[in-house]
Parts: sequence; C-alpha cells; structure tokens
Amino acid sequence: MSRIPTTVITGFLGAGKTTLIRHLIANAGGRRLALVINEFGDVGVDGDLVKGCNDAACPEEDIVELANGCICCTVADDFLPTMTRLLDRPNPPEHIIIETSGLALPKPLVKAFQWPDIRTRATVDGVIALIDADAVAAGRFAIDEAALAVARAADPSLDHDSPLEELFEDQLACADMVVLNKCDLVETGALAGIEAALAGETRAGVRIVRADHGVIDAAVLLGIGAGAEDDLDTRPSHHDGEEDHDHDDFDSFVVRGGDVADAAALADRLGTLIAAHDILRVKGMIAVAGKAARLVVQAVGPRIQHHFDRAWHPGEARASQLVVIGQKGMDRAAIEAGLAGVLG
Repeated sequence: MSRIPTTVITGFLGAGKTTLIRHLIANAGGRRLALVINEFGDVGVDGDLVKGCNDAACPEEDIVELANGCICCTVADDFLPTMTRLLDRPNPPEHIIIETSGLALPKPLVKAFQWPDIRTRATVDGVIALIDADAVAAGRFAIDEAALAVARAADPSLDHDSPLEELFEDQLACADMVVLNKCDLVETGALAGIEAALAGETRAGVRIVRADHGVIDAAVLLGIGAGAEDDLDTRPSHHDGEEDHDHDDFDSFVVRGGDVADAAALADRLGTLIAAHDILRVKGMIAVAGKAARLVVQAVGPRIQHHFDRAWHPGEARASQLVVIGQKGMDRAAIEAGLAGVLG
C-alpha cells in the first residue's frame, strides 16, 4: 500500500501560511486534501478562515484544528491520534497538509512520522518554509553575521541570539523548499539579496521560490517526494539533543468585546499598542456595528490589515475577539485597557 504524502507548511507568525493554504485548496487539481491546522492561542482563527473556503477538494469535515498548544510539543497527545483517525478512514485523503503554528519547530513533527503507526502509511512529502519578504527586508528576522561578530567581540558575555532568530533558523534548516512570500511589498532589486541571505540558512539544493499573496502552483509544492522523516540528520536544529522544549519565551491571550463602532479607529489603536508593547502578532474576528459581515484583522509587527470575510451565520453570536501574541513579559493589563475603548 502506498503511503499518503504529507506536506508540512511552517513559517513565522504572519508569513501568510493560511493564505497559501486557501490557494492550494482552490487549486488542488482534483486531489482530495485533508488539513491539520495548529495555532498558538485559544481561538482558532486560521482554521475558521480556511473553513470559510467551502471547497469540494477539502470539505469542512476534513479540516482538523489543534488549538491552544504547539504541535511540536503535543505530538503524542494530539498529533498522532489525529493522523491515525485520518489514515483509518474508509476513504482516506490523497494528500495531507499540516499548517504549524508560527512558533512551532518543524523537526519534532517530522520525527513523529517515524512512529510505527504512522511510518508505514504516511510520509513527509516536503517541508515548506514560508518567509515574509517584507519582514526580512526590514531586518526584523534577518541574520547579520558581521554585526553579530562585532557585538560579541565588544562584549563576549552577551547572548545576542533571540528566541525568534532560533525559530527562524530552525524552520529554514528543516525546509525542502522556501517560499519567499509578499514579494510585492519589496522592491524587486532587494529580493536577490534576501534570497542570498536565506540560502545561507538552508541545506544544499533547497530551492527558494517567490510568491505574492501565497499564490503558487500546487504542482510546485505538492509531490516533492522528500521523505523528510528518513534524513533528519541533515536538518539541524538549535534544539537537537533536548528531550523537549517549551515556549516560555512567548505568551498569548485573547481580548474579547462586542460591536466595534469604527474599524479604522481600532486599527489605529492597535498600531499604537503594537509599537508601545512590542507585540509580535494580532489576529482575530471583529463585529462592526451596522455591518452584516465579520471583519478579519491580521497584524504582523507594524503592518495591520483588515477585510470583511463573510456574513455572520444565523444564530452565530456577534462578538469581537483578538488573539495577541508576544514575548514573555507583555503588559497584558495595559494592552487590554488600551483596547477596551474601541472593542465595544
């Protein structure tokens, strides 16, 4: 019996993984897909967005959410039972796509495919690392080795490796392909330099492809045939040798409210709070007064985007909720107080 190919899509917070998956669903080429979506936080925003596709290639019952936990930390408890249920179906999917949270290490997840119950029935077709070109161009996640060497020489006692850099490097080091997304936000002349910097963090032979808005041919991403679980030794990680790891460097919480009177005012307030409290990511659904559709809000660093997604379903409670993700030590009380005046 042939093993079901599985694509792992990793990438930092806000790189555009959900947008990419929505495009894959709409252009599946007749494949029956199943999605496993993992989020860091209590509210399943990404899963809800994907379910809104209502595509025959991936009906809602084939979308599984693993919320409020990093998939690489809950392999035995959450991921393996989920995979087993998918593989045990009378009519199993032809291809499985796993979207990890932006804080997940891909290597422990790939290693899980060596488990006896999974190994004979599924294989990691490829690990795709999605990178936000605009963020890298702004220097938020780029690695400047020369500057790092100068800083260490000036004060050898300092550790200049942040948790974000480790995650970024681990995701690149495990990848079979890198998708440089949001290229439309970066000057064309700068892209070659970004690609050269990324190539220094990837394994030999890994391709870097460009994309805007997550639009890339499914034939490029699906069918790589990497068998990634069989060459883990070539995929280095900062956490090699550790029995497990945690995400104590990060924190998340949900801010809830009612109808928002002014979406623009909410975006302005978010911008102020993000700058003041070094918030990494904000995402959620907003009820806007007088509007029949819900507003999707996505913020990555200083970049804030919002659009109306779909009408509120009959009987669905109109409510606003935002997931806030940042590094440990965020002033939650101040952030909640800052949003209280605009969240209704």
